[in-house]
Order: sequence, then C-alpha cells, then structure tokens
Amino acid sequence: MTAAPLLISPVVSTQWLADHLGSEKLVVLDSTVHVIAAPFHGFVSGHEDFILTGHIPGARFADLLESFSDPDGRFPFTKPDRERFEAAAGALGIDNDTTVVVYDSEVGQWASRIWWLFRSWGYDRVAVLDGGLTKWRAEERATELGHREVQPARFTGTERPELWVDKAYVEQVTAGTVNASLVCGIPPRDFTGEKTSRSRAGHIPGSLSVPAGRLVDRGNNTFLEESALREKFAPVLDDEQIVAYCGGGIAAAADALALTLLGHRNVVVYDGSLNEWVADPEAELVLGA
Repeated sequence: MTAAPLLISPVVSTQWLADHLGSEKLVVLDSTVHVIAAPFHGFVSGHEDFILTGHIPGARFADLLESFSDPDGRFPFTKPDRERFEAAAGALGIDNDTTVVVYDSEVGQWASRIWWLFRSWGYDRVAVLDGGLTKWRAEERATELGHREVQPARFTGTERPELWVDKAYVEQVTAGTVNASLVCGIPPRDFTGEKTSRSRAGHIPGSLSVPAGRLVDRGNNTFLEESALREKFAPVLDDEQIVAYCGGGIAAAADALALTLLGHRNVVVYDGSLNEWVADPEAELVLGA
C-alpha cells in the first residue's frame, strides 16, 4: 500500500500541497461556505463556485451546510453525530489511512471547522492549507473546473468529547467555578454589539476578542507570524484551558487552530456558541469592548 504523505503540523503550505498533489493517499477538500448579509443573513454552499469557477486539481467538496453538520440541529452548523460524520468522510473517499488537506476561499475558518471535526472524531491526519484558495490562485497555480467521481471509502471515528463544551459548562466558566478563559472569534463590531445578525447583541462576559479575520494576512490569507499571533492571545496563553466560541462554532475553530499552532494543548470549542447563548433571555451579554 502506498503511504500517505506525512504531516508534521496542522497547517501546510501551498508548496507542500503542490509537491504532494496527486499522491494516492491524499485527499484535498474545499469546504467553502459563503455568508449572505443582505437582504437577510444566511449561508450558501460554495459548491457552485467549486464547479464553475475552479478549485485545486483533484479536490473534493466538503459540504459543511449539510453533510458535515446536523441539518436537524437546533442551530446552524451543529456538529454531526458519529454516524453522519463517518458517512460524510467515507463518501469523499477518506479512510483511516488518508491524509486530508482542507481549504476554503475565505480566511480559513471553514477549513478550520472541518479540521476540528476530524480531530473531534479521533483523526489527526488532517491539515489546513495556509492561505487556502486565495494564496493558491495568487501564485498562479493550476485549478480545474467541474468535479470527479469519487470511490467511497470506509471511515471509522473515535469520539473525543473532551474537545467540546456545552452551555452549562460555559456558564460555570462565567461564574468562576471552572478555571478556563473565553476567546471569541466574531468580528470586532459584532463583539462590541454595534452590529449583529442575532436577536441580542454582545458577547459572553469575560471574553477576549480575537476575530478569525484578524489571524491572517489579508493580502494572501496566510496565518500571521507566530509573534503576532502570540500578541493577540497573550492575555490567555498561559491559562489552563481556553474555550473558543463565536456565532456558530466556525470562527471558533480558526481560533482553536491558531492556539494549537502556538502550542496550547487544552483548547475546547463551544459548539452552540452565541446562537445558543442569545436564545436564552437569561444568559448575560456584555456590550462594548
């Protein structure tokens, strides 16, 4: 059997991917989702762009709106159960000997979510493409249109429940009965409450604002240098545990990836995030920075 390309980091460069593209045991995933701000807030799959405007050669489309989320969940992007995740991974030709590289055409938050989901189902042979499709195109690397038929595979997950927390846990954090820090990945004006698409504005008390969009160089969407990332997370880097959240657990995964790159080994994601928190009228929200 051909060995899968070896990963030494949860992030790989465009050059690494170009060097390994076409390897038998490598699967590349495009996980793009587009945010629609007007006339109403919502999400649209990036699958049409994947087919019509191009993607990295050989890539397969990972549908975060349906296959890699629970469409029957109370909130958008609710994490899937084991059966659904295994089916979604297997349908893309991923088995337990596959190396997976995932990207998006945004700032990496969607790719980070797929990375986190694989990790939460016990699989670490997954990395995010640094800079995603933006950097790939900027370097004038090849893309292709349409899609290829995929031979399904069998993927078996092993749950790591310790990578997730629920609302009750976050309530204990805010009450001071659990020793953890909160990091919020939503945009700055959303964090302060100046702008929101939710029924109530603001952030969970005690949170540090580290927007996912501020983790990257917006020229090519690659992660900032380590020193710059450390500066953004400095107030919490030495804390025992960090709980990342956002609107629906997506940008939180980008924060979780950045923290992992910085060497923090006790990061968890609040899956329901603000979608769940604001639904409870008794849950406190803070306005301002």
